[in-house]
Amino acid sequence: MTLISFVVPAFRVQGYLRECLDSILGQPFADFEVIGVDDCSPDDSGEILAGYADRDARVRVLRLAENVGLGPARNAGLDRAVGEYVWFLDSDDWLAPDCLPEVAARLRESGPDVLIVDHVRRHWNETASPSALAEVFPAGVETDTFALVERPETLRLLHTAWNRLLRREFLLTSGLRFASGWYEDVSFTYPTLLAAERISVLDLVCVNYRQRRAGAITRTRGERHFEVFDQWDRVFRWLDGQGPEPQRLRPVVFERMLWHYLTVLGNGERIAPALRPAFFDRITAEVARRRPADALPSPGGTAGLKQRLVAGGHWHTFTALRLAHQATDTARARLTATRHRIHPVARATRDTLWQQYYRAELRRPVDETLAVYAAYWYRGYACNPAAVYEAARRLVPQVRGVWIVRADRVGSLPDGVEYVVAGTPAYHRVLARARWLVNNVNFPDFVRKRPGTVHVQTHHGTPVKVMGLDQQRYPVGAVGMDFAGLLRRVDRWDFSITANSFSTQMWERAYPADYTTLEYGYPRNDRLVTATAAEVRRLRARFGVTGAEPVVLYAPTHREHLPGYRPPFRPVQLLDTLGPGGRLLVRSHYFHDRDPARRSASAERILDVSGHDRVEDLYLAADVLVTDYSSAMFDYAVLDRPIVVYAPDHEAYRLARGVYLDVTAEPPGAVATDFAGLVELFRSGAVDAPAARQARQRFRARYCALDDGHAAERVVRRVFLGQHPENR
Repeated sequence: MTLISFVVPAFRVQGYLRECLDSILGQPFADFEVIGVDDCSPDDSGEILAGYADRDARVRVLRLAENVGLGPARNAGLDRAVGEYVWFLDSDDWLAPDCLPEVAARLRESGPDVLIVDHVRRHWNETASPSALAEVFPAGVETDTFALVERPETLRLLHTAWNRLLRREFLLTSGLRFASGWYEDVSFTYPTLLAAERISVLDLVCVNYRQRRAGAITRTRGERHFEVFDQWDRVFRWLDGQGPEPQRLRPVVFERMLWHYLTVLGNGERIAPALRPAFFDRITAEVARRRPADALPSPGGTAGLKQRLVAGGHWHTFTALRLAHQATDTARARLTATRHRIHPVARATRDTLWQQYYRAELRRPVDETLAVYAAYWYRGYACNPAAVYEAARRLVPQVRGVWIVRADRVGSLPDGVEYVVAGTPAYHRVLARARWLVNNVNFPDFVRKRPGTVHVQTHHGTPVKVMGLDQQRYPVGAVGMDFAGLLRRVDRWDFSITANSFSTQMWERAYPADYTTLEYGYPRNDRLVTATAAEVRRLRARFGVTGAEPVVLYAPTHREHLPGYRPPFRPVQLLDTLGPGGRLLVRSHYFHDRDPARRSASAERILDVSGHDRVEDLYLAADVLVTDYSSAMFDYAVLDRPIVVYAPDHEAYRLARGVYLDVTAEPPGAVATDFAGLVELFRSGAVDAPAARQARQRFRARYCALDDGHAAERVVRRVFLGQHPENR
């Protein structure tokens, strides 16, 4: 018999599901199955589960015909489980590395009905806070099993389904199931502990409990939090149907109920101010209804005072106490900040005046016809913003588009493009008054999100390396990053444009906020789809290519964690392999170390295109792309031309910088891990051999399906016209 059945329900978790599944499948232990339950998820969670099932026989997928909610979805997974134990792991959490062997050892040694494991809360800012295990069991946890009446303090451990494994036969015999609705863990976990004859606790952190910045129920305000009363009602109705032994624990269960109600009430992210009096009244009624004659005495301090106030229905006094504590906490925080504040150097007078000018412009009305565009920190007219701008000129000509550029980049703008220079009065004026702000990076911190304005983040690539908050786990590549400032900038976004579902999933993790994702394809790639043969010939001629000679574009990514690093690359040797007519375009300055002795023979066939504004021109001109971890591969794949992944430092890059995708395992074509291997790929023809073509087709199907030449139009119709265009 399989030892453990993981039941992993999935609903709107596409940004986190891969990490959860990887944490299970990567354990040094194999006696388990994973039942992924697609709860009719509207995102790509179901496709992610299916992909894992295709690659790993230990994963099975159950697709529900309609969305039933977390509790019933867990029940459906339980019905399909075959393991001796069932572990209901939430799909946005993940297992600690190497924990399963110790879990399995405890299960086999003691055979408990319930095994509770430890966890840590992992916050979005990469801080962690421990569970209450050490407080509940200050003398440590013994390895023997016990019944709840022997250790009633066990009820003080977090009442979730994911921090415990349950013997499947015990669940089937007792008939315990999850109820529908929010707080479904309550009416399941407490009865299972009360019914279990053999409980064991493992003092080992096994679960990373993700504290999401956005999207979690615990951070969602609404009336559905009143469902907590229904779940506790189920607990007491179940308890009423049991024999005398569980009744001895009624005072402890009552104490946990009251604690839970006050916890929910005290969380300002759950109960809106208008609903707080009604929620308080429900607690008062439940206390009067459920209080046993031998109830535990109220604790001392503030906690006990709160319990007495709620039992007596003293809402106004309770509120005054809460406000007083909030004021005290605020004062303490300000005092701490004052003590630790490092006074910054005063800003230059000029910058101060510009800030004052900007604030003055904020008091003027928003210009309902003005859209401001920028790309790559004002380096010019490029990327997705340029494609959106061009589509907007055609589809919404009544909207005036203005570009922000640096003074030294004005000459790169196409004729007829209106612009302002960064740092000037006009720059501050348009930033303050524009109705739409479109950028492929973030606007400066001083920019404020005005009511009625629309901020569009187009991004500038499909991510291979980790980005945003995920970089906190890879500090080598995140030196100097201000993550709190990043989130303030992200909170300005109204729309995030993505090229594929993979990007959508990763951006949700990296940039958690309440923006709307437009999974429309990348606007800049429209040109790759619509370019004519004549346009391609003109571009090749622009780079000195007049015939059918092969053109290779080498575009490695930047190693920001390794300043000055150059991948081993000898352009002359590669050109020798291409033949006398071959051309090499280099999208960076890594070719400066080529052999001077051979430079005269080949220099005219090597062109530095690092300063070329429109990377799409380079894609169209090239016959083959050589890259490593750059998002260029996703864009170039639209052309269905050969791609070579040249990753000589793959393992070091993965460990130091972090990656979302192993491009050597799921490549868009042939792969080389050293320069000799790269040359051999070209010499042997493996660059475009059947195996490379098959890899490219798989890659295109996964990442390029939306690049149909109409992405910019879809963005403009949604953002500027409020329409909801369908992907073609």
